[in-house]
Amino acid sequence: MMRSLYIAKTGMDSSQFALDVVSNNLANVNTKGFKRSHAVFEDLYYQTLRQPGSQLSNGNTLPTGLQIGTGAAPVSTARIHSQGSLARTEQSLDLAITGEGFFRVQRPDGIIAYTRDGEFRRNQNGDVVNPAGYLLDPAINIPADATRISISDAGAVQYFLPGNPNPQNAGNIQLTTFINPQGLESIGENLYLQTAASGDPQDGDPGTDARGRISQGYLEDSNVNVTEELVKMIQAQRSFEMNSRAIKTADEMLQRIAQL
Repeated sequence: MMRSLYIAKTGMDSSQFALDVVSNNLANVNTKGFKRSHAVFEDLYYQTLRQPGSQLSNGNTLPTGLQIGTGAAPVSTARIHSQGSLARTEQSLDLAITGEGFFRVQRPDGIIAYTRDGEFRRNQNGDVVNPAGYLLDPAINIPADATRISISDAGAVQYFLPGNPNPQNAGNIQLTTFINPQGLESIGENLYLQTAASGDPQDGDPGTDARGRISQGYLEDSNVNVTEELVKMIQAQRSFEMNSRAIKTADEMLQRIAQL
């Protein structure tokens, strides 16, 4: 059987995978704090018919080998953590990070997750939570009768009570960075988990060690560039067409051989 049939098949699978990644980016173009991904591919094993550098019968060394590849396959998805644009919302608990840091939230199972989505609210107890109800870590509590909430770019949270002009301290928001943020595990709900590839979390105050600063009343938009994704979609489509053309050509060659 002709190798090209199977080689082109791996190319079609890779093109489909690239289109899947592009589709996910486009589907999340309106997701706050979403970071786009791109597919990474590698060539597969090679069938070596003549080893490069082997010795010929005349005593000379073979300058080039005779190898045929067996196709391509996706090897990873690389997430691009570039800064998204900031959109003003004028909501006191909408927070955006300008820098490399992540907010920390505590899931119901106690595990700390990380997010760039700063759309926080207060729950029925006054605790600051994310849209899924997960507590901000460290916990921040703001009483129900607070008339105004102020959050500095360094993460200090203060609120005002009726009849009292003096601000009350509610705590300090911290941010976390990783030596390799691309190694974080995406688990949905705009959340990431630490992995062995990401390195240990580096917690600290906003404005220190490239963690970035907090902007109150803003949300970070997705960093998906629609035009760029459309170009990638066209590339994936053309790649799929070319590989399907290779299969068709190989089939026509087999058909011609069968007719001999």
